[in-house]
Amino acid sequence: MSRRTSRPRGPAAARITPASPCPCGLPAAYGECCGRFHSGSAAAPTCEALMRSRYAAFVVRDAAYLLRTWHPGTRPPGVDFDPATRWTGLDILDATEGSAFHSTGTVTFRAHYTDDGRPDSLHEKSRFVRHEGAWVYTTAVFVD
Repeated sequence: MSRRTSRPRGPAAARITPASPCPCGLPAAYGECCGRFHSGSAAAPTCEALMRSRYAAFVVRDAAYLLRTWHPGTRPPGVDFDPATRWTGLDILDATEGSAFHSTGTVTFRAHYTDDGRPDSLHEKSRFVRHEGAWVYTTAVFVD
């Protein structure tokens, strides 16, 4: 997901606790799933795990994590969270490469959201590479 601007704004993040269901859609608590990546206590082992954790970072509005997991060559100066946007679900449609044995990978997904209460979705194919040993987001192609 590649929403980027130079100035943060908006209300507080969604109220997610370590015991809450993880916003990424996997059947685990946030603290055991994406929360451990956000806190820095673990690194995403695959492109898909990184994609899920980046989606969850949009849900909880964790700009520091999004920037930390963005390739320095394509990273914006900041992340802007639109106060009218509420992320409501993630569907992983395809993943290629992106395991411990790869240096690149892609994840195609559909992220569902509401904008001022109107439902919509973002269909994207994200590209990832290993940078200094960790998976990072590089670029995206919007599918529709």
